[in-house]
Amino acid sequence: MTACSRGDVVLVGFVFSDESGKKLRPAVVISSGPHPRARQEVVVAAVTSNVKRRLPGDHPVSDWRGAGLLFPSVVTGVLRTIKRSMINRRLGSLAKADLGALDRGLRRALGL
Repeated sequence: MTACSRGDVVLVGFVFSDESGKKLRPAVVISSGPHPRARQEVVVAAVTSNVKRRLPGDHPVSDWRGAGLLFPSVVTGVLRTIKRSMINRRLGSLAKADLGALDRGLRRALGL
């Protein structure tokens, strides 16, 4: 099981919405504190390289190379709770500025 922390960029086996298969995709760990330890689950936000389409809650990653991503990317407002065992490996971590901007976007999108 891969250890991960809030802001880590990880590779996750996401199941297709029609459940016909799965594909490894990057995601950002957004849960923190006792949640992942107690539940053996983490909350992640999906990452896409489709930087042209931006929806509420999405955040372009300024330091995408530093985060371990291969292409300019956007952290989406698509959230999912996954078992920690679904994490294939850690790619990197969001820069502090990117994580702060992601937090602000998620608060707006979720009305918090």
